[in-house]
Amino acid sequence: MSGNVLRLACTAAVAAQIALVPPAAPPAAAEPAPGTRSVAGLLTDLQRLYREAEKATEAYNATEEELSKRRAQAERLDAALARTRLSLHERRQAAGLLARRQYQSRTDLSPYLRLLLARDPQHALDQGQVIGRLARERAEAVARLTGSERRAGELARRARKALDDRLALAERRKRERDEVRRRLREVERLLASLSSRQLAGLAELERRGTARAQERFLASGVLGDDAKPSAAGETAVRFAVEQIGKPYVWGAEGPGAYDCSGLTSRAWARAGTAIPRTSQEQWARLERIDLGELRPGDLIVYFPEATHVALYLGDGMVVQAPRPGARVKVSPIAANPVLGAVRPDPGGEPVRRYTPPRLPAGASEGSDEGHAAGYAPAAPETSIR
Repeated sequence: MSGNVLRLACTAAVAAQIALVPPAAPPAAAEPAPGTRSVAGLLTDLQRLYREAEKATEAYNATEEELSKRRAQAERLDAALARTRLSLHERRQAAGLLARRQYQSRTDLSPYLRLLLARDPQHALDQGQVIGRLARERAEAVARLTGSERRAGELARRARKALDDRLALAERRKRERDEVRRRLREVERLLASLSSRQLAGLAELERRGTARAQERFLASGVLGDDAKPSAAGETAVRFAVEQIGKPYVWGAEGPGAYDCSGLTSRAWARAGTAIPRTSQEQWARLERIDLGELRPGDLIVYFPEATHVALYLGDGMVVQAPRPGARVKVSPIAANPVLGAVRPDPGGEPVRRYTPPRLPAGASEGSDEGHAAGYAPAAPETSIR
């Protein structure tokens, strides 16, 4: 095993509480070597890199979700266009048949003149009704044909635009995917440059920082007594707990790996409630609640940009997929700077009895920030169609 891999393997529990460390200053032109930087400075660099990677990941997820919607829209348009073109073909045939009948019934005298010259008045009236009916049928056939042609043209235009939009989104997704990979390579390079002593210092700084942040958060009184979850919330919690130990992989939403919003969206999908895919959309579109009203199953959103999310477990703890290199785990609610909370099922009635799920051994072990080794590969890419 190479020296870099050995050093990376030592980092499975390395992270720190982001709120306790000031934002990193922009790197200077001549950045000092890793060996000359303080542990706090290294931690700040790691925090900055991870936040940038997570922002890029959520942007990628949002584009991927929009691309899926556009694919579905394009498929619906293509199907509608095919049906309209078939109808147009049938109506053209009907219009052609009317035209041939009219041509075959032509004489030197117009139908109207023959009507005037008829000897039998009743026969004349009958003939007039036939002429009127044929005229109406011809007018209706022309109108239907014109409408079908107009609709087919509009659907074809929309289908072409949908394809163009899909291709543009696919290109944007590729750029965002490349940006995520670039950010993660920066993290890997920094981790590989650290000594065992520096890594141990980072782990200790994380442990103390997270403990202090959680103590302050609980002492503030912002959390009330946990309410009982709804039936759907209980299902989401139990599903999330079952995922503990699975790796974080950016862009993944199960079943073998997850990113932060992939875990929360999949947990609530299992509970029968569809919620947005990304943490930003979960924060923007779900109903916000006070932290004092939390109940298991609610979502805790982190950072001013809403770039991280976890599922509330109860008693001031959450289930989350922390960062690349980490695994789904139980963490203190204050392991990251809390932005607020949202509830996917605001109308859900609390269950009468609730027994929290039993946590597996080691559920809280590992880094809350995911400064760890062994980056799992990205989620399999969907084809660009």
